Amino acid sequence: MVTGGSRGIGAAAVRFLAREGWQVAVGCCQNLDRAQALCKELTAAGAEVFPFQGDVASATQMEAFAQAVLDRWGQIDLLVNNAGIAQQKLFTDVTEEEWDRIFAVNAKGLYCCCRAVVPHMVRRHAGSIVNVASIWGEVGASCEVPYSASKAAVIGFTKALAKELGPSGIRVNCVSPGVIATEMNAALDPETVEALREETPLGVIGRPEDAARAILWLAGEDSAFVTGQVLGVNGGFVI
Repeated sequence: MVTGGSRGIGAAAVRFLAREGWQVAVGCCQNLDRAQALCKELTAAGAEVFPFQGDVASATQMEAFAQAVLDRWGQIDLLVNNAGIAQQKLFTDVTEEEWDRIFAVNAKGLYCCCRAVVPHMVRRHAGSIVNVASIWGEVGASCEVPYSASKAAVIGFTKALAKELGPSGIRVNCVSPGVIATEMNAALDPETVEALREETPLGVIGRPEDAARAILWLAGEDSAFVTGQVLGVNGGFVI
């Protein structure tokens, strides 16, 4: 299961997982047409994928998502909590509704998805959960206070859940991307993007595929002894 799988890092992760032979359920909220197009592309290449539309902030809808996967494939081996929203705005201009929605998707969404999936993983004594945070959850970003705070919550959630689920054979890790060329960052003006590139030691803006490779590694057996970790994919922006 990959939430926010219709574009950006999520779509790149779906492609990588499918090409490695994973059966992938592609979660989306507003971009069903793009999720369907992605699934059509991958199915034509021989992959087993299907789209599911639902709001990660709805426990009922995420229960239905998990059940759809179980009905189709019988088990859930991997959950990638990638769905997220962002906003650039002065803190004093952020409305209560905007704050609540960012936390509903970015933080509560993890609860809803994990609550739907974890019982099945516990019964099998196996599974991997990969959450997607952000460097701003580690160091904070001006004019992105709600987003930064919500992504800090993702990191804390990851560490706590890893300790709780480790005895049940379930690994929980986190990928923390730096500045990535996604639609979420498309609203940044060119001067800001250039300043961020210059601040990145490797001197480049990351690609969705960079974060997706980290997700793929944390999903599989090559990271079997890794849990509770925050894997930075940021070009050295945070060291």
